[in-house]
Amino acid sequence: MSTAELHTLTGAYALHALPESEQRAFERHLEDCEACAQEVRELSATAARLGLAVAEPSPRELRERVLREITTVRQEAPAHGRRERTGGRGRTRRWYAYALAACLAAAAASGGVAVWQNRLAQDARQEADQAQRQNAQLAQVLSAPDAKTSSGELTGGARATVVVSQSHNRAVFLASGMAPPPSGKVYQIWFNDEGTMRSAGLMDPRASDDAVLLDGPVDRASGMGITVEPAGGSAEPTSSPVALMDFPTA
Repeated sequence: MSTAELHTLTGAYALHALPESEQRAFERHLEDCEACAQEVRELSATAARLGLAVAEPSPRELRERVLREITTVRQEAPAHGRRERTGGRGRTRRWYAYALAACLAAAAASGGVAVWQNRLAQDARQEADQAQRQNAQLAQVLSAPDAKTSSGELTGGARATVVVSQSHNRAVFLASGMAPPPSGKVYQIWFNDEGTMRSAGLMDPRASDDAVLLDGPVDRASGMGITVEPAGGSAEPTSSPVALMDFPTA
């Protein structure tokens, strides 16, 4: 297997979905490839979080059916060298039938797990790809030759900077030392389009320091504002702004 092919196995390895031979080859590759090792760590952590988020208990009726059927099967006594009577063979065949049914149920469950693992890997990859694209766009704005900045102090002593690139028609908001929003709330950023507020995304409620690529083009916006909104954000501001900033002028 080529090195290029090994680079593509991080998701499958993180979900324990590789055949043994490929797993051994990939683990040898990990010893010399820090990029893949880092990606495996990130995908494994993401998979664990997503797994906890979608985990559901087994249906109650499944447990009750298994317990009910167990009571109908009598345990076979040791043969102690005696030849098995016909009745014993019948009971043994019946036990094998239940064992086969259990195996089929387990196989069906395993198939469901495989489908779930595949979906989980795809979701993790999409999440990583989206984050990578956003980071690349954020870096483009910050490093743009025409990038202009405006800084100020927010309520509570937090510091904020907004960077605007007209060539990219995008803006980035950077904050440090922001107090966490109230429980169940989130900071929402808005473009100020000549007095009309247009949603520009949400801040991470767990981060006091954050860098946000504003969602959407700058267009005619002359500044931005921040309000406290219910988790998930609002279609329009529902509270007074906790911060207002003008965009830097040319």
